Amino acid sequence: MAEAGPLPLDVPVPACGLFEGGWYRLQARLHGASVAGLRLCLLVEDAGPPCADEACVSLPPVHADARVQALVRLRMDTHALRLGIPGHADAGVRAQVRLRRIGKRRALAAMLVDLAHHVGRGAALRLAAGTLLRLPRGLRAAGDWAYAQYRQRLGAPPDPYAAWLLARALDPHAQPAARARRLAALPARPRVSILLPVYDPPLDWLRACLDSVLAQAYPDWELCIADDASPSPQVRALIEDYGRRDGRIRAVYRARNGHIAAASNDALALARGEWVALLDHDDLLAPHALLEMVRAALAHPRWRMLYSDEDKLDAADRRCDPYFKPDFNHTLLLGQNCIGHLAMYRADLLREVGGVAPGVDGSQDWDLALRCVERLRRDEIGHVPQVLYHWRAHAGSSAADPAAKDYATAAARRAVQAHLQRTGQAAEVEILAPGRLRVRRALPSPPPRVSLIVPTRDRVDLLRPCVEGLLHATDYPALEVLVVDNGSVEAQTRDYLAAIARDARVRVLRFDAPFNYSAINNFAARQASGSVLGLINNDIQVIAPGWLREMVAEALRPGIGAVGALLLYPDGRIQHAGVLLGIGGVAAHPWCGWPQDTRGPMDRLRLAHELSAVTGACLVVRREAFDAVGGLDAALPVAFNDVDLCLRLRAAGYRNVWTPHAQLVHAESATRGPDTDPHNLARLQREADFMRQRWGALLDDDPAYNPNLSLDGEAFALAASPRPRARGEWMALGVK
Repeated sequence: MAEAGPLPLDVPVPACGLFEGGWYRLQARLHGASVAGLRLCLLVEDAGPPCADEACVSLPPVHADARVQALVRLRMDTHALRLGIPGHADAGVRAQVRLRRIGKRRALAAMLVDLAHHVGRGAALRLAAGTLLRLPRGLRAAGDWAYAQYRQRLGAPPDPYAAWLLARALDPHAQPAARARRLAALPARPRVSILLPVYDPPLDWLRACLDSVLAQAYPDWELCIADDASPSPQVRALIEDYGRRDGRIRAVYRARNGHIAAASNDALALARGEWVALLDHDDLLAPHALLEMVRAALAHPRWRMLYSDEDKLDAADRRCDPYFKPDFNHTLLLGQNCIGHLAMYRADLLREVGGVAPGVDGSQDWDLALRCVERLRRDEIGHVPQVLYHWRAHAGSSAADPAAKDYATAAARRAVQAHLQRTGQAAEVEILAPGRLRVRRALPSPPPRVSLIVPTRDRVDLLRPCVEGLLHATDYPALEVLVVDNGSVEAQTRDYLAAIARDARVRVLRFDAPFNYSAINNFAARQASGSVLGLINNDIQVIAPGWLREMVAEALRPGIGAVGALLLYPDGRIQHAGVLLGIGGVAAHPWCGWPQDTRGPMDRLRLAHELSAVTGACLVVRREAFDAVGGLDAALPVAFNDVDLCLRLRAAGYRNVWTPHAQLVHAESATRGPDTDPHNLARLQREADFMRQRWGALLDDDPAYNPNLSLDGEAFALAASPRPRARGEWMALGVK
């Protein structure tokens, strides 16, 4: 076997420079504590198109003698094979590996031996019999079936996040030498004071927490510990031991328990750094956490507050349940603590706001973020899209079960309510679920007049329920409906339009020109009397009366541009839950076709939040904002005009909001028809090219969508290759 090396480990490449496709016998011996029963994973980097089902091959369990052997098939020539432990990227395990290419017959024999050893002779006999039965179909078919059965019985696939972590750990940027280069390239090395309030944690967890600080690739830190009168004398003894080992660790010991706010503020009093980072006594920092946070802060001198992505550690210390956060999203912060960990603040900012506030224990970090946000501009708040913090999920922790600390949610409600009052926002905060809040905003009295613009062409079967819902099923006292007739020819349409025009709230406008969604809505907006505009497709149906109140209340917030709703297909599935940029080239609707009760990552589909764009099928915007950006662009007659409008609003300094608390039904383009017609496809491509030319790279870096997530295929899937910001490529530093 090759010389032992730490996992994750690159398997030595043959002299020819690649692993040729075929069957291989892999043998490995592990060195480290408690390795028996672990499952290794072999990451396959293909020379040709990737085979997703075999890109990450889970191996049989490690024997009691710390050995593992497995059969591996490479479908094609491969440049690199990498061995690791999914979910344990920093497990401290070393391995020796041997990989031998074998023939088809020996491959079948190896499968039979492994099955007999791990599952039993019966499983091996059944595999042999099944393979023989399939031989008449060809050797390849029989081999495919046998290997599929073998992997199913022995190679339980790792969860997607575990496999993704293994790939990230093997990235060149993650290697110690690369981190050393990044450290050496820093133009400055500010001190980071880590605040660690401690109260009677299990010693193993506290020791692991302290070790994670000592393991930091960035050395210019100090650890400020405040022990909150822990009953166990062993806690103080452990802290003192670490203090003797490293002079960067300082501690204060409280005489009485004052809870987390008091302990945090005592730790803050010890801090001498320019920056302050927050750490809980049972959690872990990633080894590169401070390095990446400092690199980002130096690349963005205006930042006074920044935060990273995070995940959790399960009972077996496996990393799980990642939270890939959006860039700063104030509306989402009112519904959940999307700042969380790792958070790093300028020390002067924390002292300016008075440190950690008492009375909101369990949500003190949420409250602290809100009080800091009140004093900052949006460009002073940064996001480092890397998983740099690991929560420990254990019985009784909010990481494992948010309901375990219901007092924390009550405290969060008080914190958000106080924030709204301090910032002059008339609203009431409701608890939706543990750690999840809804802000019900008050409308001014009297509420502003809203002009709802409904373009149509015939299809009374769609228009009638739409208009009836707007007029008679909508609980909003001041609205007008502008129905824009774009060339209807049917007699029943003319009769219906004449009938609804007798309602004082309805005006029917004629637009006698070829269909152009942008031009139609701009034409109607110029004649609208409302200070708020609503763009409404004629296949929208009202299903709950309060939808417009919710959308208008959001639209009236200072700085808000477009507001979108949750739209459902007639069968109840999700049709629109916002728009994400970059997916499919320009933009796409995430969760389209998913069940209505889909919650999304960290319950995002249950919470109002900011997005770069929302659909024009049901969009509310203040007339002032609409006019400020020139309305919709008639150069986009059908597709992407709503996305373009939202992006121009954003470029003008507005924020766009999507709310799940306004729900309607949308049949989706029932009047116009699908985009599968060759003429429609050509027009769609022209409009996509227009968007690419106008917005360029912005489409590939949506601030509402984490750069660790995929732009190819399903939204919120993990990206096979995270985009530059997720790799810590802050070009202002001149280093990657």
